[in-house]
Amino acid sequence: MQRIPNAIQLTELDADGLAELYAYPTSLDAPWVRANFVASIDGAATAGDKSEGLGTPSDKQVFMLLRDLADVILVGAGTVRAENYGGARTDAQRRRTLHDQGFGGHRDGTPPPIAVVTASAALEPGCRLFTDTEVPPLIITTSTAPEDRKRALADAGAEVIEAGGVAVTPKALLKALAERGLHRVLCEGGPHLFGELLEADVVDELCLTTAPLLIGGTARRIALSAHEFQSAMTRRQLLLDDDGTILTRWVRR
Repeated sequence: MQRIPNAIQLTELDADGLAELYAYPTSLDAPWVRANFVASIDGAATAGDKSEGLGTPSDKQVFMLLRDLADVILVGAGTVRAENYGGARTDAQRRRTLHDQGFGGHRDGTPPPIAVVTASAALEPGCRLFTDTEVPPLIITTSTAPEDRKRALADAGAEVIEAGGVAVTPKALLKALAERGLHRVLCEGGPHLFGELLEADVVDELCLTTAPLLIGGTARRIALSAHEFQSAMTRRQLLLDDDGTILTRWVRR
């Protein structure tokens, strides 16, 4: 097999080596925002309207590792509904091991909460986010969201956080997370939330998997925003799997 310069074969890494590549910066005193997405070769962020349709074994391996390393998983309400999100579940011993080896995470093995951004608090209290979780989700909403909706989500077990009047801005969102000591932020989408974070210039890195598929159709991209912007990124690492999957990590220049 012909080698690509500076590329790492995923099969050459053990679990610790992979965790070291994706470790967050140490001694964070403010949120570090990492985004994780998968796309097809032709840029589609979904297959059959869901991102999981693009997943490969190596993408799922890194997906779970990134969750293990995070303090909080950030997602938009539209993605929660479209992907039928459940609460984060991770192996407690794995998280303790990662912490002890200096890769972050929680020593007690508690999985990171899912933090959902929804200006209108428009979520169903009976969805998997509330019924299939080991820790209460965080609902980041506004003071103008209907009180009955916020009360219903709180009754379902969520911690409801007001972080704005009519909209949740990226600055207010990250402030709310920082106040709770949640500095290792993992954004899993969707494209509108990611686009807002990019437009506000608060995304520190992007982990992008390119699945060995062509999708076509009208599938969405990983980022959508009201305005065009140009964020210069530097490729920090390139991982290759034998099935053609390409895993890259890009950091803000």
